Amino acid sequence: MTQDSENTLKVAQRAFENLTHGMATGEWEPLLDMLTEDFTLWFPMGKFHGLNVGKERAREFFQYVSESFSPGLNLTSLDRITSNETTAVFEFQDEGLLFGQPYKNRVAVSFDVRGDKICSYREYFGSDGKSN
Repeated sequence: MTQDSENTLKVAQRAFENLTHGMATGEWEPLLDMLTEDFTLWFPMGKFHGLNVGKERAREFFQYVSESFSPGLNLTSLDRITSNETTAVFEFQDEGLLFGQPYKNRVAVSFDVRGDKICSYREYFGSDGKSN
């Protein structure tokens, strides 16, 4: 593993911890503090579908996540981490209440790292969380 790969994984793991903390508690500042000013976020559906640019848009997105999953969304398993010199992908399962209805899903999130900051986030999901 190269020094860049090690740094990317270390920074991304901290971002993932801040992400799961925010999902569970609604406290997003630790994650938001890690974002670059030109941060980009890609989300597959809904109000934030497609490309979203900037820290303020990220703040709006994560606040929306908190409102949608009140009282919180919990990580139930971390299934895989894949990383290289610039990107780390976390595959996990989570569950909670989505607008008051039971929710369970398998998710992959990708963080692009620049130095000690996150410059891009992409999220992919779609299954019910059951393993085959």
